[in-house]
Amino acid sequence: MKKVYLLLFLLVASWTIQAQRPSLKKANKLFAQKSYVEAAKVYQDLKKTQEVLQNLGDSYYFNSQMRQARTPYAHLYTAHKDSINPEYLFRYAQALKGSKDFETGDKIMGEYLGYEVDTKKFITNLNRLVPYTYDIQVMNQSSRTGDFGITYYGDKVVFSSFRNLQNPIYSWNNQPYLDFFVAEVSEDKKLVNIQPFSKEINTKTHESNATFTTDGKTMYFSRTNDKRIAIGEELVATVKIYKAELIDNVWGHVTEMPFSSDLYSTQHPVLSKDNSKLYFSSDMPGTLGSFDIFYVDIIKSNEGYAENSYGDPINLGSTINTIHREQFPFVDDEGTLYFASDGHQGIGGLDIFMSKYFDGAYSKPLNLGETINSESDDFGFVLKLEDDTGYMSSNRSGYDNLYAFTREENKRQFTVRGTVRDKNSQNLLPGSTITLFDENDEQVGQMVVGEDAEYVFDTEPNKVYSIEGHRDFYIPTTEIFVTNDDGNITLNIELAIESYDDAEDIVVTKDDGYIYIELENIYFDFNKYDIKPEAARTLDVLVDLLNKYPRMEIQLGAHTDNRASDLYNLTLSHNRAAATLEYIVENGIDRKRLRSKGYGERVPLVDCKDKCTEEEHSINRRCEFLILK
Repeated sequence: MKKVYLLLFLLVASWTIQAQRPSLKKANKLFAQKSYVEAAKVYQDLKKTQEVLQNLGDSYYFNSQMRQARTPYAHLYTAHKDSINPEYLFRYAQALKGSKDFETGDKIMGEYLGYEVDTKKFITNLNRLVPYTYDIQVMNQSSRTGDFGITYYGDKVVFSSFRNLQNPIYSWNNQPYLDFFVAEVSEDKKLVNIQPFSKEINTKTHESNATFTTDGKTMYFSRTNDKRIAIGEELVATVKIYKAELIDNVWGHVTEMPFSSDLYSTQHPVLSKDNSKLYFSSDMPGTLGSFDIFYVDIIKSNEGYAENSYGDPINLGSTINTIHREQFPFVDDEGTLYFASDGHQGIGGLDIFMSKYFDGAYSKPLNLGETINSESDDFGFVLKLEDDTGYMSSNRSGYDNLYAFTREENKRQFTVRGTVRDKNSQNLLPGSTITLFDENDEQVGQMVVGEDAEYVFDTEPNKVYSIEGHRDFYIPTTEIFVTNDDGNITLNIELAIESYDDAEDIVVTKDDGYIYIELENIYFDFNKYDIKPEAARTLDVLVDLLNKYPRMEIQLGAHTDNRASDLYNLTLSHNRAAATLEYIVENGIDRKRLRSKGYGERVPLVDCKDKCTEEEHSINRRCEFLILK
């Protein structure tokens, strides 16, 4: 009998331990349900496999908890760099920047983009270029009510918040579902007299981002679908845009917009000044990225009380939209578009951008700069042009919160701008370094161009400048220009820089992707590494090339045939490469520009092993000159 009790005890203990042990299956189920807070708790206690690290990082990332996301993404990058989806480089970089580690974040973002990124220089340049500076202040002393998405509502404001504690809990972030609230704004820019908005609009699911017609009788807003739909392998509750009408001072007649769907989200609606267009964000089919900005025409009915109709959604195109997120549009009274993006170059997370509309097209978006954008998500910008005041949302404090701002014109600007292209192919050259010099050849500005290969520098009137474009494996190009005093001017200078390969016949790009200087072979006496007169004449050609291009750096690689031991050949090739380097140094070339390496017999051009002919031995004995930069 004691044995039976003992067996039962052991079984119960085993079941208890198993019940308490963190389960990957449980964590993945929570993650698939988008219960990210609870999923993260379980993933934390699991063995850190690639899957666990990815999902743990994402559980924090999707809740904008960048400091927490940074650690699992760092482990993921270190342990599984070669097998991760490139999107994780983007997320890791954003997590680093969101933690104010711009240096490492730029390095990882550079790996993702394929060219150099320098956020600090980017911010410095923005400070000279932005048309306005912003003075912002928080509108609510509590930073934990999740307020965001503010809009004007007559002499009041309407915003979204999870401050209604009676609402169900949203498992994504373990906070109540969002409702609308209406408030007044005091003279010191604080929210006062905060009340729930219409009970006909607020429901037990999310409502956010309202926009009102100029007469205040129609509103459009976002609402989360009350049911989840299977999209691929996921169950998703999409976000839809609804319209409501004010009838006898009561909001009602709530209808779903015809361009919304159970299969994709439409959200963040905003009306144009004349109420003829409705802008919004969506991940509908045809988007360039995860969310793009669209608009529809609102076609007013001429038949009494008949409903308005709506045109087909029109994507604003690749000038505005990227492969990442573009959301929270706003259009001011002059037609300038403001929106949030993490796809255009920014400071961190979502940044706020502006784009002017003229001649039927939007201009290249301009980041509004560090006086309004932060390393966290900044979004939901609205503006009153007549007094240059407005509101925006940000999670820089750890939770979404509302901020009021006043903006002032930046100082008068004189700029030089342009793009960098390959001289022959005319292809853009992202990652090129552009340097601005004053009339005394003193450096006054430098930047690394981004994906659009565009550079912009602040200048002063009535001065002489030179601007230089440089890139590894290319010949630096310099242009001289003079500024005048005509006001806020822009000089467009396109820098066309030529690669060494295009400029010099003896420079070639080989099948291995490396760039070499092809010279006559250098011969050494048997078992010697002295530079013979014939070799010196060949090396003099190399010296002339290095003098012609002072930034060129090369590696001198010496190879032997296989008619001796591996160690002997390695030592001999090292000595020959070193002797070649010393000859070049003795002829005036800075040692810092040179590297030497002996390969011995290990990298033959003809892999003939121990059956080489004399001609094949001769081919394998060689010096190669590899351009490093």
